[in-house]
Amino acid sequence: MKIEQYEIVMNGDSAITILFNDVISEALTKNITCLSEVFRNNFHELIIDIIPAYQSLTVYFDNEKIKFDKLTKDIELLLTHPLPQKVYQPKIIEIPVCYEDEFAPDLESLAYYCKKDTAQVIIEHTQATYLVHMLGFLPGFLYLGGLSANLSCPRKSTPAISIPAGSVGIGGNQTGIYPVSSPGGWHIIGRTPLNLFNPNSELPFIANPLDKVKFSSISKDEFLAIKECL
Repeated sequence: MKIEQYEIVMNGDSAITILFNDVISEALTKNITCLSEVFRNNFHELIIDIIPAYQSLTVYFDNEKIKFDKLTKDIELLLTHPLPQKVYQPKIIEIPVCYEDEFAPDLESLAYYCKKDTAQVIIEHTQATYLVHMLGFLPGFLYLGGLSANLSCPRKSTPAISIPAGSVGIGGNQTGIYPVSSPGGWHIIGRTPLNLFNPNSELPFIANPLDKVKFSSISKDEFLAIKECL
C-alpha cells in the first residue's frame, strides 16, 4: 500500500512530524508501524528516535548530520513507493482485572453516567477485544481501540493526584491501564495485578502496537494471589 494523503511539518529544530489524513484504524496503525521500520532501516545513522501515534509519526534526527529540508525530501521520495508488507503475528493478551470497590473508585459514578449498573459495565468492558494502537503518555501505557460507545464518558474535570499502577480507566472513548503510579483524569473502574512495564526486561512492555487485549474479571482473592506470585 502507498501512503498518499499526508503532511510533513517541522517539530522544533531536530524533529519532523508526518500527519496522516486518515481515520484512526487498524490499517493506519499497520502503516505507521511499518513506516517506522522503513525509516529505521533507511535513516538509521541520522535518526535519534521515532515516535508513532494514532495519526502521526514523529522522527527525531541529528541536525548536525542532516537538515529538515533534505530529510523531508528523502521521506517524500520514500513515500512515492508502496510500503512493504508487514508480517507481524499479533499476540492476544488477557489482562485480569479486579472490579471490586477497593480497586474501582469511579466504577459506580461511570455506571450512573452511562445509565447502567456496575455489573453491566463490567460485562461490556470484558466482552470487547481491544487493539493496541500505540504506547505513550507513560512508559508502557497502552492506547486501546475498541471501547463500546455505551461506556464512553468524558474525562474528569479535576484529575486525581495519584493513580496506583495497574489501574484500569476510561476516558472519553478510550480505555487503558496506568502502568506506573501517576496523576490522571480517567475514571478508574478496576485494577490489574500484572506489571505492564519492566524496564529491566528484554521486552519491557506487556504489549506492542497491533497486539490485541482482552480483560477478564477476577475477585480480590485472585488479585492478591496473582500479585503474590509476581
